[in-house]
Amino acid sequence: MAAERRLPPVSQLCITSMVLVVIGGIYLAAYLPGAPSLVLPTILAILAAVVMAANVAALSRVKVFAWPVFFKVIRWALLAYVITSGMIELVFVLDGTPAGVLGLLTAMLAIYAVDIPLLLAFTVARYQPA
Repeated sequence: MAAERRLPPVSQLCITSMVLVVIGGIYLAAYLPGAPSLVLPTILAILAAVVMAANVAALSRVKVFAWPVFFKVIRWALLAYVITSGMIELVFVLDGTPAGVLGLLTAMLAIYAVDIPLLLAFTVARYQPA
């Protein structure tokens, strides 16, 4: 029964936004410690944020879903990913990353810290009885 429900493409949208973030991060890392152009990574980060927001909006419209399981998984996954994102952010700060690049990397880390827990929680809850 759970496999027969029509659900939005949450997994595919999560992967799409993460691919955009990874491409932007690789582009930035390729130019460090120099000063990279922030145009392409900014566009990629904005696109990733839009995809993630559309993903959350689409999932929030689902009525019949194992929401208790979803929230139980996402709560703990968010905790873990916020901690790892914070540790990565600390490395960037201690490494003296320039302010513009640091701001963009922070935005990308925030997308990462929400996107992966969303993917994990959806993947677990989608096969649970509603």
